[in-house]
Amino acid sequence: MTAAPRLVVVGNPENRRVAFFRDAVRAAGLPEARVVPWLDVVRGTARFGAGEAVRLDSPGEHPEVDRLLRGVADPTRVEGSGRWYARFTAAVSGLAAEAAAAGAVLLDDPADLAVLFDKRLTHGLLRTAGVPVPDSPTSGPAAPAVTGWDDVRALMARDGLRRVFVKLAHGSSASGVLAVETAGTGRVQATTSVERGPDGALFNSLRVRRYTSEAEVGAIVDALAPDGLHVERWLPKAAQGGRSADLRVVVIGGRATHALVRTSRSPLTNLHLGGARGDLDAARTAVAAAGSRWADALGVCERAAAAFPGTRCVGVDLLPSTGWRRFAVGEVNAFGDLLPGLTGLPGSGAEGLDTYAAQVASLTEAHRTTRTAHTACTTRTTTGTPRS
Repeated sequence: MTAAPRLVVVGNPENRRVAFFRDAVRAAGLPEARVVPWLDVVRGTARFGAGEAVRLDSPGEHPEVDRLLRGVADPTRVEGSGRWYARFTAAVSGLAAEAAAAGAVLLDDPADLAVLFDKRLTHGLLRTAGVPVPDSPTSGPAAPAVTGWDDVRALMARDGLRRVFVKLAHGSSASGVLAVETAGTGRVQATTSVERGPDGALFNSLRVRRYTSEAEVGAIVDALAPDGLHVERWLPKAAQGGRSADLRVVVIGGRATHALVRTSRSPLTNLHLGGARGDLDAARTAVAAAGSRWADALGVCERAAAAFPGTRCVGVDLLPSTGWRRFAVGEVNAFGDLLPGLTGLPGSGAEGLDTYAAQVASLTEAHRTTRTAHTACTTRTTTGTPRS
């Protein structure tokens, strides 16, 4: 009998993400998953044991961890994502070294994470891999840095872009994202969840708002620019029920296992910003009616995930074009699996399993396969060795 892997989850102990994963481990009949707090990782006191399999979860939704990573006292502030990235990637590198020294196995590749948390690098890597992505003047490591609104305007003019998304290079959950529209008359407006205070400070808000003066839009972009910005073409999206629609597709072990339609009346479909779950069956029907194949749409997501071979689970934001005929990848999320109650797609191998149970099943199968292959290799070596 093959011994079960000793699972460790690095997360914030009180967070529901950690609870969901530990529940899935228990339901699979595996030994209790040990929790290593992100606070310990950030402070350099995390320790691991030989033979442990270490899974990373999001460090978000913890005020003290956020303060240590971003260096900002108010967790609602937008600024600090550049500092967060530098400290997060350094913490993960330290964690990886500690795990390796202890004989533990890290299930998430630090090099992958460094790319996944930089939208410019992710976009460039996907483009090089032949994955369809929106046009972008900031894609890849050689792209010009954006130092403020004047640069955004110049890049838009150079590439003939009238509508773009301006995103924090290291942002998540739509923090600091602006959907910018311009007109030939010089009119500029931006839709965003960023709230600008009287003193110019920027805050994340749960209310999507619109700024209609170039001075305001420019001031926000100028304030965000020191953290690093990514600019990409705003693709017209497909619609469902009169609302713009996209999909979050979870890929586990290289296979698209879960999919969720997200709809919104604004350009931002994030569920915490008022987006709503759409009708997946209706989306599949629309894809077929447009002469496309649902399997091809999922295939785009699997190709995006394949660009990060050291990461077992990613959440891909899939952008269907108007009419549901073509698809592009907007983002690839390292921690994009928080979709409570969503079970696996038919034929995915994850039917009846939520995203966490599917990950545990994938990890267990990978462990079993590795152990079986190792045993077979040892047996062949032993039986094939001549006696002296």
